[in-house]
Amino acid sequence: MSPMRLCVPGEKLCSVEDCNQGTGVYQRHGYIYSSLAGYVMRKNEGEELPVISVVRETEALLLPDVGAIVTCKVTGINSRFAKVHILYVGSTPLKDRFRGTIRKEDVRESEKDKISLGDVQSTYLLTTAENELGVVVAHSEAGAQMIPISWREMQCPQTNIKEFRKVARVQPEYLEA
Repeated sequence: MSPMRLCVPGEKLCSVEDCNQGTGVYQRHGYIYSSLAGYVMRKNEGEELPVISVVRETEALLLPDVGAIVTCKVTGINSRFAKVHILYVGSTPLKDRFRGTIRKEDVRESEKDKISLGDVQSTYLLTTAENELGVVVAHSEAGAQMIPISWREMQCPQTNIKEFRKVARVQPEYLEA
């Protein structure tokens, strides 16, 4: 990702031959223009051309940070780690997709790690080393939403099969009434 610069609505950002159109921009006469005031962001997402977007200041500055509580969706599991997509930082949804990894050795109740995070292009290393961190929602192989029965187990209501999970202790302020 290149450094961000400010722009205003209607400002010509680049040719359509140089970038793909992202959010906060529009295309006209072979060029991409800003549709709002904000920061220009250029990201390579594995495509041939980088994606150019314009985001407002609050969107541009929201990144997962060391010590932040994040909500993730598990996208893959193997015997050593789980791959996740970070969906929220605190209670704020992210506009961009961030990848994370939870290593098997980082799923524990205590001994919180000091983890250094890389730039936006890298994968975030996550831990569940606090009591309130862990699995919030899980689905069984039968497709049913599992029910936590202890801080270490969840059970399928259809098959009554129990699975070991480090269950999150969701704080009352995050529960919906």
